[in-house]
Amino acid sequence: MALRLAPSPNHDARPEGAAIDMLVLHYTGMPTAEEAIARLCDPAAKVSAHYTIDRDGTVYAHVPEARRAWHAGASWWAGEANVNGRSIGVELVNPGHEFGYVPFTDDQIAALIDLAKAILARHPIAAGRVLGHSDVAPARKTDPGELFPWQTLAEHGIGLWFPHSDPLPQWGRGMGEGELFADNLRRFGYGTPPEVDWPLAKTIEAFQRHFRPSCIDGVADGECAGILRALLAA
Repeated sequence: MALRLAPSPNHDARPEGAAIDMLVLHYTGMPTAEEAIARLCDPAAKVSAHYTIDRDGTVYAHVPEARRAWHAGASWWAGEANVNGRSIGVELVNPGHEFGYVPFTDDQIAALIDLAKAILARHPIAAGRVLGHSDVAPARKTDPGELFPWQTLAEHGIGLWFPHSDPLPQWGRGMGEGELFADNLRRFGYGTPPEVDWPLAKTIEAFQRHFRPSCIDGVADGECAGILRALLAA
């Protein structure tokens, strides 16, 4: 893993006593790596991350892990609205949905696995708290997106994946299923109304983008329900 320093001035102190117990993954969503890194290091932009991983696997270090980087914005996870205060933010260079979303490279993912393992060795980050930007900000963000290989990361001990799930065959025939699914999302950590001010469908889309990317429609079906049940049991 090649590491280069590209310091950003955009950081501040973490809240006193806050544990670093989340890892949030992003894509840069800009046409080039150079533009993305310049923005992350621009004091006028008021955004940053702890690290950026270029498509050749080069890792750029922007903000010391002990400091709060400004990567998640308005966000929520498991009752915590100050996600930046508790998380490490990693950007992966990718044009994103706006500029021509493409698969992440093997070199990027290999570098991410090495970096993430080192981060997890330094901080008490549980598997269920390795997240995408869209997981913590469903109404605003779609990154790192449906092409991100979450299962591959989980196979390397980074993040959570479901070992097996079966669709719930009777789903869609009973009363209260929407409330049950929302409650299970909440148990897992996702924000749902009235705790958050975005529609439940946006949270379901985020769940699908992470765990069922073949169909992202904001509708909780039997397959989603089965996956979520398996995740909660993992």
